[in-house]
Amino acid sequence: MTQEVQPDPSADDIAKEVAAAIVAHKLPPGTRLREEALARVYKVSRTKIRAALLMLSKDKLINIVPDKGAFVSKPDANEAREVYTVRRILEAALAKEFVARATHADYRRIDAHLADERRALESGDVQTRNHLLGHFHILLAEAVGNSVLTGMLRELSARSAVITVLYQSSHDASCSSQEHHAFIEAARAGDTDRACALMDEHLEHVQTALNFTDDAQAGGDLVTALLS
Repeated sequence: MTQEVQPDPSADDIAKEVAAAIVAHKLPPGTRLREEALARVYKVSRTKIRAALLMLSKDKLINIVPDKGAFVSKPDANEAREVYTVRRILEAALAKEFVARATHADYRRIDAHLADERRALESGDVQTRNHLLGHFHILLAEAVGNSVLTGMLRELSARSAVITVLYQSSHDASCSSQEHHAFIEAARAGDTDRACALMDEHLEHVQTALNFTDDAQAGGDLVTALLS
């Protein structure tokens, strides 16, 4: 009987697996991602590894430093503070506009999204959970219909996602989803003041709950981390 030959993983497959390792804290912030080690783990060319690293860089999970290599992103408390300061300014206006403009179709779409959030939280899928928690805010911007605001929030949401993946606990992620529900209920009731206050409190809670204590040791063996 002929044994089926498994195809080599694609650059996208490799990027997803490395992203999962980062989310699972197997690769702590600051860890160097060596092309030769990754090529050994996945038994592929370094060209394919470079393509995977570029994908991870685009998602801001890693930083590629010329002449030095690729490193797992290491946002600090100061960067988080700056990101969430800007978000609180933008999303105060967003919340007010959403209450004024959201349609029944928008609420149906967001209700379905909130159900997805809960399922991801219950399943323990950290990567999907954090993506959905961040995308909630993009859905609000899309409902408002301001393409400039949506673009700005996409950029800030990408930076926030890396911060929360690395430093937010499962408990705090669950609280974030509950706060999304509370905001939508206030918006659905047409209570603009309460909706705006809830949005500001939500973003403040996310920021203040981040834990920047470095419990894991960066720079461990990459092969062991990826194969464990």
